[in-house]
Amino acid sequence: MDQHVKIVAVLNIVLGVLGVLIALGFLLFFGGLAGVAHVEDSDPGGPMVLGLLGGVVFFFVFIFSVPSIIAGYGLLHLRPWAHTLTIVVSILNLLSMPFGTALGIYSLWVLFNKDTKPLFRTA
Repeated sequence: MDQHVKIVAVLNIVLGVLGVLIALGFLLFFGGLAGVAHVEDSDPGGPMVLGLLGGVVFFFVFIFSVPSIIAGYGLLHLRPWAHTLTIVVSILNLLSMPFGTALGIYSLWVLFNKDTKPLFRTA
């Protein structure tokens, strides 16, 4: 089961980093659109809405991605708190189709396995 925990940890880190990169991409994309709209249009409402939309999307994607990275790091080091955090993150990942759902199901299977719990007691 130790190998499965490491796989879950690495996959959580990878998914979290991809989420952060996607969040930054949204921020740059909508920020660029806001800059172009500001130059092309004298009305300040359009660029403001684009910038706000990019900021809100960035915020939510970033906030849901960082705990995945933290949980993966904790799992790699078999920290007891990481077991609980990864269960919470995995339940939230179930809503993220298709990769988050697959990772969430696999993570929950690994973390609720009877052979996994002793790994975190010894850490």
